[in-house]
This record gives sequence, C-alpha cells and structure tokens, in this order.
Amino acid sequence: MYTAHPDRYADMPYRRTGRSGLKLPALSLGLWHNFGPDRPVQTQRAILRRAFDLGVTHFDLANNYGPPPGAAESAFGEALKADFARYRDELVISTKAGYLMWPGPYGEWGSRKYLLSSLDQSLARMGVDYVDIFYSHRPDPETPLEETMGALHSAVQQGKALYVGVSNYSPEQTLEAARILGELGTPLLIHQPRYSMLDRRPEEGLLDALDELQVGSIAYSPLEQGLLTGRYLNGIPEDSRAASDSPFLNADKVTEDLVQQLRSLNDVAESRGQSLAQMALAWVLRGGRVTSALIGASSPQQLEDSVVAIRKLDFTPEELTRIDEIIKD
Repeated sequence: MYTAHPDRYADMPYRRTGRSGLKLPALSLGLWHNFGPDRPVQTQRAILRRAFDLGVTHFDLANNYGPPPGAAESAFGEALKADFARYRDELVISTKAGYLMWPGPYGEWGSRKYLLSSLDQSLARMGVDYVDIFYSHRPDPETPLEETMGALHSAVQQGKALYVGVSNYSPEQTLEAARILGELGTPLLIHQPRYSMLDRRPEEGLLDALDELQVGSIAYSPLEQGLLTGRYLNGIPEDSRAASDSPFLNADKVTEDLVQQLRSLNDVAESRGQSLAQMALAWVLRGGRVTSALIGASSPQQLEDSVVAIRKLDFTPEELTRIDEIIKD
C-alpha cells in the first residue's frame, strides 16, 4: 500500500488563489497527456505518487483528456481508489467541460444540459462525490453567458463542486462571467489561460482583469508543448511531438529563427543554473501574478526535473529584459 512521504509539504510553496481561502501548489500536475490506455498503468501511478510526495496536491483534468476522451479521469479514478483514497482531503481535484464528448447537440460547448451532464459523468469516472474546481473549458458563442455561469453555480449548490473557474475566456468575457457569478453568490475562483514565454497573450489585458477581480490564475502549456524543454535546441528530434502527427505542435512551427531563440533562452537559463524548462516555469510564476503553473510528465524523473524550478523563482531586471529581447527578435 502506498504511503505518502512524511515531508511532502516541506519544500513546495503554496499560493492563495485570488481572494479565496484555497491555496494551490506553485506547480500543479495536468493529466492532459500520458494518462490513457496507451500508457503503462504503473507509470501513471508512479507519476501521481511522486507528484504528491513532492507536495503537488493539485491534479488538473478535463472530461476530454486522454486519449481517448474520458480516459484520464478513469485512470485517475483508479489511482485515487488504489493509492489516494485516504488522502482525498489533501487533494485539489479539478475537471472541465466544454469540448466535444459525445455526438449530438448536447455533447459540447456551454449549455446547462451539457455542463451538468458532463460533470456527473466525470464524477462517475473518477469515483468521487465532488470535485474541488469545476471549469467552463471554453466560452460558448451561442449560449448566453448567464446560462453557462448558472450551470457552474448549480454545480456548487448541488455539492458537486466546491469552486468554479473558466478557461480560455477573454478579459471581457472573464469580467462578465465574474459579475454574473458574483450576483449568483458563487465567486469566480480561477482562470486557466495558456501562458508561456512564447505565448504572452494573457499580458494583453487578462492578467490585469484578474488582478482587478482578485481572481487566481493557473497557466497551462507553460513549456509551450515541449518547445521550452530544451529538446529542440538542435532541431526536431525524431521521437518528439513536432515530428509526430500531434495536432498541438507541428514541424512547420520549429523554424530556424525559433531554434535560435530557444538557444539564446537556454544561455540565459544556464547562467541562472537552471535548465530551459525550469527557467520557463519560473518565468511564468515570477512576481506572484500567476497562482500555479500546470506541468505534464511522462515519467517520475521528468516531474522531478520540473519541480526543481521552485528553488529559483526570482529574476533580475537584466534577465527579464534579456528574455524579452530574445523573444522579440
């Protein structure tokens, strides 16, 4: 039987999520990839165990994670039953709904019908009575925002979620979502945007909106689908995501100019005593505006390498200026 490490809370920093009472670890584990039937169950469980031993208490899922859709929640449910049942109150479990899950007009987007049906399915797959955070995974251009936010509010009222969040919402949509939820009495806890050194869109108003609202944030793809891991410093490896048929990163994006940028960023990371991946994670967490950064892992060792980033989260003004110069070149 798995027993968690007694010193699991010794090193990981925990940050308050907006103005709520909930604290999240600086690094959270996302189960987007590597948690489906094509991966060994023992590897999946080893990653989850090692994460918890290192103080990673937040596990982020969505109904469509796998592949196939639903597989990550099912795998997590099995691990929860086998290893983490007695630690449930030490875990923050989140899931989302918004993308395609089943055929027909009720299988995606943001209707009340879809969101609450999807949440019930997610709870069944994971074998839990509630999730800590339930997200609207993307805004629905055809459903009134009042309906989508009303469904999130209902999930809390029904005891199926403790908090609610949104993901991939614009600054304007986020402000309106927070207003609606506030009037309903269920505060918006958190926003999950894509954010990395190579994708700065949250700086175009979203982070300011979250500061104004006192809402937390958790950045996904902080390593930009692997581009910021150091694997592409010499081009495209044969076994990399860019060399596969992945819809998330294709070879056309890995240009010579990008490779040169990555090499220059790696020089900055080496001067800091970090790997490129560790610096990329630290950069997202710099200054405290981002509550947590989502990391993925295909092995316990990869997870351990990422967690080392928390040892050095501060940057000098010169380092930040140099990073900006490299990215803008």
